[in-house]
Amino acid sequence: MPRTDMDVPATTIWSGRLSLQVRSEPPQSFSGGFEIKGNPSQGELRLNSPLGNTVLAARWSPTQATLYSGNQSRNFMSIDALIEQSTGAALPVAALFDWLDGKDTQSNGWTADLTHQPEGRINASRINPLPQSELRIVLDTPTH
Repeated sequence: MPRTDMDVPATTIWSGRLSLQVRSEPPQSFSGGFEIKGNPSQGELRLNSPLGNTVLAARWSPTQATLYSGNQSRNFMSIDALIEQSTGAALPVAALFDWLDGKDTQSNGWTADLTHQPEGRINASRINPLPQSELRIVLDTPTH
């Protein structure tokens, strides 16, 4: 996805490393770098391989979300639908932004451990509804 100025409100850009484990059949997992900016209704997300190559990128607005992978793109109704289709887990984007800000928000079975959020470490898990999932985030220093 080409890097262009988006109509994303001025906000913090969060980056770091993440690991997502989804206990589905077959099990799925991803680990690598990420950068997210915007807010739950409008923003941009990039996931990078451990070598730093962009694996996928997504942009979303209140009316749709677009997934960019290689030279292909796919549209979805929302960023939540895009993430669930791509990873197999319903990762709550609104709660994720709260977790990054240190707010303990529960959503759709997800519970976050923010004990070490001030040091840039967030763990979140979902036991029910299935599939069980675990998300670990290690943040770089946020920039504004």
